Amino acid sequence: VQLQASGGGLVQAGGSLRLSCVASGFTLDTYVIAWFRQGPGKEHEVVATINWSGGTNTDYADSVKGRFTISGDNAKTTVYLQMNSLKPEDTAVYYCAAGVQRASGGVQYLFWGQGTQVTVSS
Repeated sequence: VQLQASGGGLVQAGGSLRLSCVASGFTLDTYVIAWFRQGPGKEHEVVATINWSGGTNTDYADSVKGRFTISGDNAKTTVYLQMNSLKPEDTAVYYCAAGVQRASGGVQYLFWGQGTQVTVSS
């Protein structure tokens, strides 16, 4: 059981990147999938989440709404993060994770991918 994140790189402000999170050994359809990021000197934050409970449900941090889109493939083995109109403040290591809803609320993340570096130059 493994998550593999990829797609990071160096891009100029205003550019785009697409991150991929590929699951091995399981499918993602029963999990909450999140993209997290941690920028230099910043807190770890949730960027976007997706789950397929009763349909496709997505949520975004205010800082990325309207610029980032999270989606999954039909096989539910890969989740993407399309990042458009990138800003220097989006510079961070991006991680994907798969978790389950806690009965008491919130999500317990069980599986983590390795980070992929996104650097946005001004």
